[in-house]
Amino acid sequence: MTHWYEGPLAAFDIETTGTDAEQDRIVSAALVVQDISGSRARVTRWLVNPGIPIPVAATEVHGLTDALVQRSGRWPAPVIEEVGRALAEQCMAGRPLVVMNAPFGLTVLDREMRRHRDSSMARYLENAPFCVLDPGVLDRHLDAVRKGRRRLVDLCSLYGVVLDGSHDAVADAAAALEVVRSVGRRFATATGALTAAQLHARQAVWHAAQSRGQQEWFARGATRTAPDPAWPLRPQLPAVA
Repeated sequence: MTHWYEGPLAAFDIETTGTDAEQDRIVSAALVVQDISGSRARVTRWLVNPGIPIPVAATEVHGLTDALVQRSGRWPAPVIEEVGRALAEQCMAGRPLVVMNAPFGLTVLDREMRRHRDSSMARYLENAPFCVLDPGVLDRHLDAVRKGRRRLVDLCSLYGVVLDGSHDAVADAAAALEVVRSVGRRFATATGALTAAQLHARQAVWHAAQSRGQQEWFARGATRTAPDPAWPLRPQLPAVA
């Protein structure tokens, strides 16, 4: 039997105009598909002109400038349609989606779908089994006592994964995919008998518990963003009357 961490996976990543999942926009996205561990990956990438200025702080992170996206980027509506269909295709094929910090990435995508397509993640995936593997959630639960930061670059260093160009959507997606495989192998005793679908359900519980544990940090001002227990997608905020 092939364990979930050796089988087919599809990793998704985005770069954005900022860190507000409700308001910021996608400027690049990538899908990296691998049929089995060690096989050659298929890569799809998108460059988006978000229609708003890219803040300097965001450009300093991912290197994408207004001039670049205005020259080479595409308008959001057709890109978001392609991304939604591509993710639905992977889900229909039974490939789990690897998404680092899924509540941010998938929420941004959902809001872009609502903004530009009058749609949502739920609509694109309504006929597809939705299964997400979030390396951050998995690592934090399976190695809970370890100290230190758990950004993608930190996980790559810990698990011996090459990250060739941090904050590039393709590089980050490919690295997240390999980190998930490495987490699975290292903690095979705990997760090897589970299916990816079973892990999806458990991660929702694990993430909620992790968020409760981070409430103290938020109360002390150690982080500016309040922990949200929703995973892998945050519910849409109610409209303001």
